[in-house]
Amino acid sequence: MQLLPAIDLRGGQVVRLERGDDRRRTVYDADPGNALRRYREAGVGRIHVVDLDAAFGAQPQRGVVQALARQARDAPNGGIQLGGGLRDREAVEWAFAAGCERAVVTSLIVRDFDVFADLCRRYPGRMVAALDIDGGEVRLAGWTESADRSPAALCAELAGLPVAAVLVTDISRDGMMQGPNIDLACRIGDLAGAPAILSGGVRSVADLEAAARRPEIEAAIVGRALYDGSLGLDEAIAACGSAS
Repeated sequence: MQLLPAIDLRGGQVVRLERGDDRRRTVYDADPGNALRRYREAGVGRIHVVDLDAAFGAQPQRGVVQALARQARDAPNGGIQLGGGLRDREAVEWAFAAGCERAVVTSLIVRDFDVFADLCRRYPGRMVAALDIDGGEVRLAGWTESADRSPAALCAELAGLPVAAVLVTDISRDGMMQGPNIDLACRIGDLAGAPAILSGGVRSVADLEAAARRPEIEAAIVGRALYDGSLGLDEAIAACGSAS
């Protein structure tokens, strides 16, 4: 299982939100490049970057994203996995042109599935379908809107497409340090017929070791726990490989 450290961008800074609430924001670094450098020096391959400005409908941080993609490009076995505001074909194609390895989308799956399916076929193994779930409901647009579709219905449409993975976030646990919803991630991955990426609430070595024991889970995203020091980067990397 891979460790995917999260770099969430807001106003050019590295932040973490609690349950996606921009009013409950903690700034961890004024320079996202510092965070990326730290992860690269520790041997992390892929890094999960979220443009929160774009997710909330503000001006995308394209300059920052491009700089991070250039910085990450030289490392083997990974790159930038970009999410946040990739709501149409142009935005996804811009992300790939900017040097991002993967694109993470939610809204496009619901609002224009044919375009999403076409992008999956054009970029096989590079599109990540993100299902952000709150109490059984899929949320969109920075978690501010309901998809009005069940997770099972969306997974049925995803099955058979050449997606890289399905990223599953339990919104109720995101940024709350309450432990991840491993069973939910596995269930969604099974329904979609794709590897699952676990997101939301990872706080300890034990959480990562439990996730690593589940073959359905390809990777785990960790944010706040790495930034506040409750989970060491080296021990997180080791825990992800504990079941290998």
